Amino acid sequence: MPYLLKSEPDKYSFDDLVREGETIWDGIKNAQALNFLAAMQKGEKLVFYHSNTGKEVVGTASVVSVDASDKKNPVVRIKAGKPLPQPRSLDAMRAAGVFKDSLLFRQFRLSVVPLTEEQYSWLLHG
Repeated sequence: MPYLLKSEPDKYSFDDLVREGETIWDGIKNAQALNFLAAMQKGEKLVFYHSNTGKEVVGTASVVSVDASDKKNPVVRIKAGKPLPQPRSLDAMRAAGVFKDSLLFRQFRLSVVPLTEEQYSWLLHG
């Protein structure tokens, strides 16, 4: 299952991930978002969303490893993928029928949001 990861670009941007190559995705406090992190599997696809500033999906990443032995603090290592040639704005996602029932718009404060394959494909290819 693909996931959308939200980050404020002034705290940690997609460019930061690209520069580092890999990172541990942490700092998550919301119980539901932590459950989504713990459920991730090695190799799963991710999209990187800049929240607050930009409000758009800007790049891809993937899950390198998951240690969910501590459900309150799963350790998920991710690696950078590629920047999107055309970032996908929040407004464009809101207007796209494919996101009609997405948690992205029902629980907007979630920093980790599961996506359908159709949503993931739309973000990458339109």
